[in-house]
Amino acid sequence: MVFKGVVSTDHPVLAHIIPIRKCNLACTYCNEYDDFSPPVPLATMRRRLDRLAELGTTIVTLSGGEPMLHPEVEQIISHVRTGGAIAGMITNGYLLTADRIKRLNRAGLEHMQISVDNVSPDDVSKKSLKVLDKKLQLLAAHAEFHVNINSVVGGGIHNPKDALVVGERAVALGFSSTVGIIHDGDGQLRPLKDEEREVYLQMKTKGKHSYAQMNFFQDNIAHGRENQWRCRAGARYLYICEDGLVHYCSQQRGYPAKPLEDYTVEDIRREFLTVKGCAPMCTVACAHYTAYMDFWRAPQTLTGPPMNSNSSNLVQLETR
Repeated sequence: MVFKGVVSTDHPVLAHIIPIRKCNLACTYCNEYDDFSPPVPLATMRRRLDRLAELGTTIVTLSGGEPMLHPEVEQIISHVRTGGAIAGMITNGYLLTADRIKRLNRAGLEHMQISVDNVSPDDVSKKSLKVLDKKLQLLAAHAEFHVNINSVVGGGIHNPKDALVVGERAVALGFSSTVGIIHDGDGQLRPLKDEEREVYLQMKTKGKHSYAQMNFFQDNIAHGRENQWRCRAGARYLYICEDGLVHYCSQQRGYPAKPLEDYTVEDIRREFLTVKGCAPMCTVACAHYTAYMDFWRAPQTLTGPPMNSNSSNLVQLETR
């Protein structure tokens, strides 16, 4: 991934694509779901994945909504692999069974992330360790793909130290673990409270060494400070909604909002050079990570559109 990205800037490193907007849960901090949208037809998903392959996309991750609600999610994953990309999925884990995990193995899934927000369910989130631990045990027993467990602090989470409990359980089961920092209802940075910051720092000391550990931007986020960097969203990172439109990210839906089928290398080159006004306050880890390899080159010279102010961005810290 890194070698290909350093050699050429004309392709996406990572694309998040939505096969279904519907979710079976309703976490209060999330602005990326509804309770009614139908799944995107398999044939439509295949065409979109083919276009991502034509653009040279390295990693394709299914997100939502809840992607496991799509009745043909295994066929979608298989098609990602057919196009030569690494296949990932972000899920709440509720719909996992031993049989479904084995089907995901056969489809070629390579990475799964599950969010576990607390130890016991509450009014903020039902994605609790108490509910999901049996699902995690099934993954430990059957999954042939990498599993990462994401926990959170801030944004109304009642007990910040739950993140440490979740992280320890993840490592005990052989998984990696990340911690997410939830921000205010306008998606803006908010300094962590002392207890939350302590949890963040403890999770950081558990970090393993990998490309995903190049996360210096997170220290500023934890203290509510801006980051000065060149966001390459729309170029290195693409977010494709259920309607097949390319957006900068989940928190800036609406730009450039061009159909993926019409997206070209010229669009990638333009957005690579476009300044994003939301970048200093950005908390979208994928946008940061995919821009790292380009910090040293190509100053951005194009003026971007006015940015949205959406809620509850997450930034992740990978640990072992």
